[in-house]
Amino acid sequence: MKGAIFFSTKHGSTAQYANWIGEATGFPVFDVNDAKADPSKYDFLILGSALIFYRLTIRKWVKANLADLEGRSKILFSVSGAGAGSKLNQWVAASLPESLLSKMNHVALRGRMNPAKLSWVLRQIMKIGALLNPNRKASKEEREGFDYVDKSSIEPILKLIEEFQLSEVST
Repeated sequence: MKGAIFFSTKHGSTAQYANWIGEATGFPVFDVNDAKADPSKYDFLILGSALIFYRLTIRKWVKANLADLEGRSKILFSVSGAGAGSKLNQWVAASLPESLLSKMNHVALRGRMNPAKLSWVLRQIMKIGALLNPNRKASKEEREGFDYVDKSSIEPILKLIEEFQLSEVST
């Protein structure tokens, strides 16, 4: 199996996860903004994306490379402050074509957000969001930040990769 990892990051959490997965698998890791990020050279793809303002940051790259993504085995990992659940699944579904999403496994990972590293505009948006958020814990995290990045979180992705490798050997 010739695999690779393609990611889009906003604040670095997705890049961290992509690099950890690359270290664990030996797969090359590509930022989608890199001209060398060519999915047509691989038969197994891991796509990683930050989720910002209810949309995956990788969505434009996916649209531009849709023909090269079709017909290949795929895992998507999304990184956000939100945990796995129906809201997150709706945001992912709104970002990618159903024809693609229905043929990939999705793993939701938690990220990090440090308000001090955000632009002034983003800090103001987060403050407004925090005021409007009825979930007290989420509201506090939007104001003060959070860090859920944990290397052990990639274990479900590594398990899926192993399952794909085993199924390839048995066919």
